[in-house]
Amino acid sequence: MKTLISMLLVLALLCAGIGLAETGSEQEAEAMKLWIGETAVAVAWEDNDAVRALSAMVAEQPLTIEMSMYGGFEQVGSIGTELPRSDVQTTIRAGDIALYAGNQMVVFYGSNSWAYTRLGRVTDKTAGEMAALLSHGDVTITVSISEE
Repeated sequence: MKTLISMLLVLALLCAGIGLAETGSEQEAEAMKLWIGETAVAVAWEDNDAVRALSAMVAEQPLTIEMSMYGGFEQVGSIGTELPRSDVQTTIRAGDIALYAGNQMVVFYGSNSWAYTRLGRVTDKTAGEMAALLSHGDVTITVSISEE
């Protein structure tokens, strides 16, 4: 009986530890901040492997991406490494942030339909504000973990 209780206690502790680890990853993703040039934007990050990998990457140091305008509706730039992909054919709109080809971050100021891995969505800017930030030439995007 003592053995069974001990095993159940160990199992409960392991499950609690796994829950804490997941909570830590979720908290890191929530703490990730995005800047478009000098403008901080609020992002609702997706809960997926790509965002968890991005969060772990920027926990070490901020990631700065030199973006280029493409297609009249997006800015795209190399992350410098591969992130896990879960591409799904989807329609994207202004404010969406996606992973393309596993190593390119895309921030949209217009609409498009393609197979992407969703990373997040800018929540504090309208479509017009996203266009103002992104449609007038190449920009620099920075992703980091907040110090707050």
